[in-house]
Amino acid sequence: MTENDALDAQALPLRAAKGVYKSLSAEATRCLGRILGEFLMPGDVVILGGDLGAGKTCFTGGVAQSLGDADPVTSPTFAVVQVHDTGRIPLYHADVYRLEDASRLEDTGIYDLLEADGVCIIEWGDMFIDEFGDERLDIMFSRNDVSAQGLEPARTLEFYPHGTRARDLLEDFDARVTDVCASRAQAE
Repeated sequence: MTENDALDAQALPLRAAKGVYKSLSAEATRCLGRILGEFLMPGDVVILGGDLGAGKTCFTGGVAQSLGDADPVTSPTFAVVQVHDTGRIPLYHADVYRLEDASRLEDTGIYDLLEADGVCIIEWGDMFIDEFGDERLDIMFSRNDVSAQGLEPARTLEFYPHGTRARDLLEDFDARVTDVCASRAQAE
């Protein structure tokens, strides 16, 4: 395997188990987002939680790419909500990190977005998990330990479906990731 092959391999995610995926690079994290985006439909709610700097915004950028929105995705920490509406369906990207308590959610318009015509992705939504309904897909991001100094740590993404739609979404997502991983193995 050449150095370029090793770099290309890092651009693809790894499947540890159903609902548990590893990312060795920002590109692999975006790839997981692109795969999820293939299956998202209007009304889907995705909650992203976990470690600071673990790839939530990067993942959301992959979702936006998959939906056909070419605009850059940045964290809406100060704006709270950004709308990406040039793709096949709108993507409502929220970041509730700076909110002090659940009573502030009403002011952001998030409740309206949960019933809107697009996909709603909420970073740090795990802080107010009871506010986002029973039909959602929760994804927890964690940064794994760094084994070599200066290397970007791998990430683990754990998917927790709530409700029938979210379980179906995870089934489709997992099958697609499995195919991507099998294709990589054949190429090696």
